Amino acid sequence: MLLTVFFFLAIAALGSAAVVVLHRNPVVSTMSLVVTLVATAGLFIMLGSPFLAALQILLYTGAILVLFLFVIMLLDLKEEERRKVKKLGLIAGLISVGAIVAIFVRSLLATQPGKDLPMPTAIGDTAMLGKMLFTNYLLPFEIVSLLLLVAMVGVILLSKKDLK
Repeated sequence: MLLTVFFFLAIAALGSAAVVVLHRNPVVSTMSLVVTLVATAGLFIMLGSPFLAALQILLYTGAILVLFLFVIMLLDLKEEERRKVKKLGLIAGLISVGAIVAIFVRSLLATQPGKDLPMPTAIGDTAMLGKMLFTNYLLPFEIVSLLLLVAMVGVILLSKKDLK
């Protein structure tokens, strides 16, 4: 039964993530991202981490994506639909994605993931998670928060109407 639930959640997460990337309508992409995040929260629950699942649902699905959805709905979608895909941008994007995947695979093969991590004292131990997050991983945590801030400012700037 657990294996069936895992495969269902994994297929739902991967399928809706593909829709996020490949669909041209931003509202459909945002709603597919909601499905991806909920399926990921289900996988967190299966891994025995209900705290991360709750954070996933409350923060990302409940707050940030609802904000993004409201801002996207304020955009002029007809103008977005008229834009054509430029071949140079597509080629540059594919090269960038290929380079990132190559770097990821190279670094993954060069390291042993999880080798230096301490064994958890209890399932769902939030004290150890918080301690590691704000001591060992403080810089990546702050970089992610800065990236979220930049993304939100970018969405706000994109939603502004040109006053001509």
